[in-house]
Amino acid sequence: MTTAPERYRRASDYLAACMIYLRDNVLLREPLRPEHLKPRLLGHWGTCPGITFVYTGLNGVVARTGRRTLLVTGPGHGAPAVHANLWLEGTHAAYDPALSRDATGMAELVRRFSWPGGFPSHLSPEVPGVIHEGGELGYALATAVGAALDDPTLLVACIIGDGEAETGPTAGSWHANKFLDPATDGTVLPILHLNGYKISSPTVYGSMSDAELTSYFEGAGWSPRIVDVARHADPDEALAQTLDNALADTTARPMLIVRSPKGWGLPSHDAHGTALAGTFHAHQVPLDGVHSDPGQLALLESWLRSYRPEELFDTHGRPMLDLLTGLPPEHLRLGRVPQANGGALRRDLPLPSIDKHCVEVGSAGTTTASANSVLAGWLSDLLGATQQRRDFRIVCPDELESNKLGGVLDVTDRAFTWPVTGYAEHLAPDGRVIEVLSEHLCQGFLQGYLLTGRHGLFPCYEAFACIVDSMVNQYAKFLKMAGEVSWRIPVAGLNYLLTSEGWRQEHNGYSHQGPGFINNLLTKKASVARIYLPPDANTLLHTMRHCLRTTDKINLVVTSKQEYPQWLDMDAAEAHCRAGAGVWEWAGNHATPEVVLASAGTVPTMEILAAAWLLRRRAPALRVRVVNIVDLLALAPPDRHPHGMAIDAFTRCFGTEIPVVAAFHGYPSAMHEVLHGRRAPDRFHVHGYQEEGTTTTPFDLLVSNRMSRYDLAADAVRRAWRTRGSSIADALVAERDALLGKARTDGVDPPEISEWRWTA
Repeated sequence: MTTAPERYRRASDYLAACMIYLRDNVLLREPLRPEHLKPRLLGHWGTCPGITFVYTGLNGVVARTGRRTLLVTGPGHGAPAVHANLWLEGTHAAYDPALSRDATGMAELVRRFSWPGGFPSHLSPEVPGVIHEGGELGYALATAVGAALDDPTLLVACIIGDGEAETGPTAGSWHANKFLDPATDGTVLPILHLNGYKISSPTVYGSMSDAELTSYFEGAGWSPRIVDVARHADPDEALAQTLDNALADTTARPMLIVRSPKGWGLPSHDAHGTALAGTFHAHQVPLDGVHSDPGQLALLESWLRSYRPEELFDTHGRPMLDLLTGLPPEHLRLGRVPQANGGALRRDLPLPSIDKHCVEVGSAGTTTASANSVLAGWLSDLLGATQQRRDFRIVCPDELESNKLGGVLDVTDRAFTWPVTGYAEHLAPDGRVIEVLSEHLCQGFLQGYLLTGRHGLFPCYEAFACIVDSMVNQYAKFLKMAGEVSWRIPVAGLNYLLTSEGWRQEHNGYSHQGPGFINNLLTKKASVARIYLPPDANTLLHTMRHCLRTTDKINLVVTSKQEYPQWLDMDAAEAHCRAGAGVWEWAGNHATPEVVLASAGTVPTMEILAAAWLLRRRAPALRVRVVNIVDLLALAPPDRHPHGMAIDAFTRCFGTEIPVVAAFHGYPSAMHEVLHGRRAPDRFHVHGYQEEGTTTTPFDLLVSNRMSRYDLAADAVRRAWRTRGSSIADALVAERDALLGKARTDGVDPPEISEWRWTA
């Protein structure tokens, strides 16, 4: 007996197959001919029937319980299945009347898929209900957990393909349940979809027995239940019962394992005898020779007609009414859950005043402080102000204390729900901080949290932020495309605080020295990427307050946890941050300079000021201007980036012809890239990290990369005075080498370096 769920699935699978193959004759009201085919066949059929099977089951859960449910789909290339379901449930038409539930709208949906100007071949921000594209595999479950945090009435179902399950990030994500609090967070329902194959070989999880799977996931803390469609006369009813039973136990951490054939519904073999259904040949586009092979075309037509579309759609192309009886009420349909357009739920943060946390700065450089410790005080106030709202979190790879941000633990705890038998501090189920030694999980948690309407901060060791480079790439693309979708509302900015930065990783060594995350962000759209290098605590406070006000941005803030001299009072810091870069007149000695010393970053600022100090004593007649850059992208031409300084402001800092010696926190190539398009960029001589390092002293690390104050001062006097400055430069280098020798003999930097302070 045919059931309503089976008929609904048959309609969805038919539409999904049509999307991959057809451009016309969508209802097969005439014989299928080559001209009805798309010229390029794109999409992944193999996972589509399984996605629809799960989607249908979730529709039933929502209809029976009225529970708001967000679907995160890891196999993003199964997009045809999601589109088909969105069309059948009327969500596509609600967002775009051209996709109406009739023959015209159906034809438009089928044509648009993988068509120029239409929908891409995978999930994307143009698709209602989507917060995760599933382009690069591995991050679906972490994103789902992030979406569930602090939303106790929300069910987040997450389909994880068995290919995706092989990735490292997914392996780590199985332990994300240890951070979910049943009292304050929503329910995450992982659904591991096993169809047995990747592109051309079996999957690891698909090859495991039921007993092996059950033991594995029980060991990770889940309560797995298995639905194998081959074992049930009515698989839809089996799935419904399993879902109801799994979700009824509020104390368990439910999980489903769904086994279905690869490409469920395909013919068993193609026209030439190659096995299709249940094999890896069903993964992408089976029957891909239909344009030139009449046998394959005839088999495609036979396959499509096997769904009996005339029984599923009326003469106007509308779905038969019985297909829709299992759908939830319109406002609860999976494509319309508000959390999937989280910007509509976002509220501005109640940002506390930063004034009480300011560092009192009298004369520049006479006060020392750890910028991160100062910031931790302000973040503590913010955590207190959002305690009832529960819409701000900090995620960090086990480095809060190390990075001098542990002060936030005075007002909140680390979230952890698993029993701990040994000694521990600051653990509680409802903690507002998540520390987990996986940058992938931190990134996934935060993406899910932001895209469902909340706010957050991701502090990380600088060198290891690059672990999530590819995740940032995907997220930046998501934001770029979301900004082009009229109904998408902007979400809170994604904020990185990179600390334990490379110039003070002399105790950890070469492996911990790497500022390349800046370079990656420079490749992103100007509408999305922002890079800040605040030189002291007060500029950090202003910068972080600004970043937490932004929407649809990726904000990178690089700072230091160490105690350093403080340069700007609060008023000066605010003006400096607003400008992005500016002249520090107190550090220079002339309004018409012969050379500009510029810095970007905490340690580079220290070294540039020390270089200016040296030049006052070794070459007092040299006219020097000192410039500090807090917003790296202020250096870009204004036609390339919205933060680019106007030409007159740029000229006031750097002149038009005079040489500029710059000390930059990262790789010199990054600053040169930003300066491209400015007048005479070759006059900028950038010192930065050159892939030289080891476990050594701070001064040795600077010298090995030619970024010490002596290198900077010598370069400046040579470029300004050329031959006349050679003897002074040589003397500076000799002094550098003598101090370096003392450091290598004594094992610590000499007082001339470690105890240096700015004096006019």
